[in-house]
Amino acid sequence: MDNPQKFSNSKEVINFLSESFPACFSVTGDAKPLKIGIFQDLAERLKEEERVSKTLLRSSLRHYTNSWRYLHSVKEGAFRVDLDGKDDAPIEKEHADHAQTQLEESKAKVAEKRKAQNAAAKPSAKKSYKSKSVPAFKSSPKGTNQDNVKPKAKLPPPEKLSAEQIVAGTSVTVKIGKSPMPATITDVSKDGVQVQLDTGMVVKVQVDNLRLARSKR
Repeated sequence: MDNPQKFSNSKEVINFLSESFPACFSVTGDAKPLKIGIFQDLAERLKEEERVSKTLLRSSLRHYTNSWRYLHSVKEGAFRVDLDGKDDAPIEKEHADHAQTQLEESKAKVAEKRKAQNAAAKPSAKKSYKSKSVPAFKSSPKGTNQDNVKPKAKLPPPEKLSAEQIVAGTSVTVKIGKSPMPATITDVSKDGVQVQLDTGMVVKVQVDNLRLARSKR
């Protein structure tokens, strides 16, 4: 005869207890406060049950009684129940106050953890935003002024890139803000072309925003 497979975690044990003692344990809805000494009663009832060890049974009970759902049920004057769901003894004020303190501390820990996670996520989002932003203008190259720049507008418009030119290493100009900026293609993908500006900044743009850089003479 095959040996039954033993339970491996608290969730499996709690599901088993709710099926075996539905008047005492539950996995949904309101929980019922348990009789003091319920572990000994369970150990006696389950002494022939090979699937659950006493060690796992004890840790599963601790997991069950530390849950928010269970702690909500521990109210002063409410009756604890035995394995058959029969009233055992009323809950004393000291036990009710202790359960309420546990509940508040547990909720505070979860809130603090979520707050820390949100705080950790914000800088990365901000960094991602900054990496995509680009300056609206670029200072004029050394040795030039506004009078020198104006004649450039009379030159023929820069050429669009051919398919053969859309490769890493091609020198291009990128239309960012009001002025085109010199850059070099570093990567090409389906969702755009990645270029590195002469300033060192790396941005991803669409092919339509690129023009072939004029050859220097």
